[in-house]
Amino acid sequence: MPHRKDSDSRKLLRRLRDTLGSAGGSQDRLDSITHDIADSMGTQVCSIYLFRDGDTLELCATEGLKPESVHKIRLRLGEGLVGRVARTGRNINTANAPAEPGFRFMPETGEEIFPSFLGVPIQRVGEKLGVLVVQSREARLFSEDDIYGLEVVAMVLAEMTELGAFQGSQTDALPLEHRFPVLFRGATGQEGSAEGRVWLHEPRVVIANPVGDDPETESARLNDGIEKLRERVDKLLAETEAEADSDHVQVLEAYRLFAHSRSWLARMEEDIRRGLSAEAAVEKEQSLARARLERAADPYLRDRLHDLDDLSNRLLRILTGQGNDTGAELPENPVLIARNIGPAELLDYGRRLKGVVLEEGSVGSHAAIVARALAIPLVIHAARITSEALNGDPILVDGDQGVVHLRPEDTVAAAFRDKMAMQAEAQGRYASLRNLPATGICGTTIHLYMNAGLMADLPSLENSGAEGVGLFRTELQFLTRSKVPRRAELAAIYAHVLDSAKGKIVMFRTLDIGSDKVLPYMKPQDEPNPAMGWRAIRVGLDKRGVLRMQLQALIRAAVGRPLYVMFPFIADITEYEAAYKILMEELAREKRLGHAMPSDIRVGAMLETPSMVYAPKRFYEMCDFISIGGNDLKQFFFAADRENERVRRRYDTMNTSFLNFIEQIVQRCDDARVALSFCGEDAGRPVEALTFAALGVRRLSMRPASIGPVKHLIRQVSIADLKSVIDDARNAGQTNLRRTVTEWLARQ
Repeated sequence: MPHRKDSDSRKLLRRLRDTLGSAGGSQDRLDSITHDIADSMGTQVCSIYLFRDGDTLELCATEGLKPESVHKIRLRLGEGLVGRVARTGRNINTANAPAEPGFRFMPETGEEIFPSFLGVPIQRVGEKLGVLVVQSREARLFSEDDIYGLEVVAMVLAEMTELGAFQGSQTDALPLEHRFPVLFRGATGQEGSAEGRVWLHEPRVVIANPVGDDPETESARLNDGIEKLRERVDKLLAETEAEADSDHVQVLEAYRLFAHSRSWLARMEEDIRRGLSAEAAVEKEQSLARARLERAADPYLRDRLHDLDDLSNRLLRILTGQGNDTGAELPENPVLIARNIGPAELLDYGRRLKGVVLEEGSVGSHAAIVARALAIPLVIHAARITSEALNGDPILVDGDQGVVHLRPEDTVAAAFRDKMAMQAEAQGRYASLRNLPATGICGTTIHLYMNAGLMADLPSLENSGAEGVGLFRTELQFLTRSKVPRRAELAAIYAHVLDSAKGKIVMFRTLDIGSDKVLPYMKPQDEPNPAMGWRAIRVGLDKRGVLRMQLQALIRAAVGRPLYVMFPFIADITEYEAAYKILMEELAREKRLGHAMPSDIRVGAMLETPSMVYAPKRFYEMCDFISIGGNDLKQFFFAADRENERVRRRYDTMNTSFLNFIEQIVQRCDDARVALSFCGEDAGRPVEALTFAALGVRRLSMRPASIGPVKHLIRQVSIADLKSVIDDARNAGQTNLRRTVTEWLARQ
């Protein structure tokens, strides 16, 4: 015999399902639902609060409170008990609501006679939709059965909301879901502007019927789906074991343990007994587990969110039959929307995309690197956009400001198009400078190079007017593969790069992995501070077989041409000496084997840590060239993680202390007569680039699209005069030179 609570729960869910399918408007459905829940649970009050926007909850329906308060009561996220449930994603169960911390008394609702309060979040896979509340005159704590039952009901309400059951109209006061303009403020991953239509990378699984009629049938469907999921995970592990290293196999073993978790299955079977369908039970547990893991202090546990989401989504697609291939066609001018995306997946889309918007990501992530290579505007950290956007929605992406306009108003769209037209006109002007030198009116010439990492970059070498490739990121050939590439593959790629450069310099940076660039077949190190951890040359010197293989490929690719090799993230002279020795050994080995040698070999280092500014003179004398890695150097100089939006914008490149530091590097390189370049985002910003030139940096390496604006500005001014202005400002004690330089430029 089924438990009575189970039967009551199923009866309530069936009533809710009937309400969902009934005629009438959204408000009628909400009113019926609050009545049904209060009646079923034996409470005097049931209320539904839905988000009006990302920070505001609105009372949208109630049974038991004053009807005139509906659509009048609004709470900020975190305000009152309801706002606290929404902010924390945790239930609140109390017999004396007025005594709870943060309680807000709202006399207009008439709730003062109902001291008992139980509130549970209405949420769907990390998306907060609202809060479901029941209240009672009797001062009592609600039972575990009551809480569990209300969570099940909240899950069904979340699915109803996703299906548009409570979608507002022009004639009611409910929010107009997926209809109004939304502004997302994220962060810049790649500059540029784009207008287009939304294309969701992973379309959401739609659960058409969250209520199950027959628990035994639904349980059988769930177990069958779990069995198929386990088979697929086991097959993935078997296919990978032969070619992956032990670290990667351990990750997949942990993944398999998750898929075989008995407690996970037991919780979903209990949800089914309460009346949910198999797929609704999967999504309920996914949502609850996600809410718990997001609150976890341990970063390892928070990282398991990706495993949980991937397994749950795989199981949902098995149960519903909904795959990634929905049959929809890529719209015209597609803008890709995703939580996150790997470099190989982004490359599959290629230049068809007009822009990319991610909920996660980072400024140094694989996706950002590929977006720069493809010259596609990228905005990261656009929270909740995957749940708000629909395929085909009009969208504007402002990569310069890190802003996204979804379903923009006409006035916003018109202003945005004006901005894009002005940028296109400026690019046309810069094209005329392509074959002219970047020489200031004082006669000083600055050599401009481009950054690259993909074959897709190389047509820009000629079109942009770059004098060569100042940084070729070799890690992208590793990041876009499921296993370590072979030496012959790499040699062919590097040879093609040199062929495409047509005699221009290409500076190959050896493998720079670690930190935020983790290979698909490499176990994440879960380091507390990965930017300062096991990365770049540290990995190369620990895994010398990979470093030697890459150096062999570079030597074989050069074949009678000059070869420039640059070692990344050198923090101590002994690291450079060890890497240099390995390169010399490989050159000698290749010569003994009778292979054709490079016509010349130049060896350099990325200067990315403050320690190397004070390195022994021998370090500078050993280097044929040095490239300042501006992105890393700045974050270590200011002790500000460049992935942390709360701190990275506090510190300006034009800070006098940092510019003095750059000038000190210039002086050390001049003393050792070693060529110096500056590589990083700041090299492509005209004001910063001009300032570096004034301080004595004569080579700058940047993304191809920045070469035109930088060259244009350099040719308009006297670099020598700017140096005098900078010196005067520093002597006057100015702590930041941005205003001084920009005002001087305005006068010019």
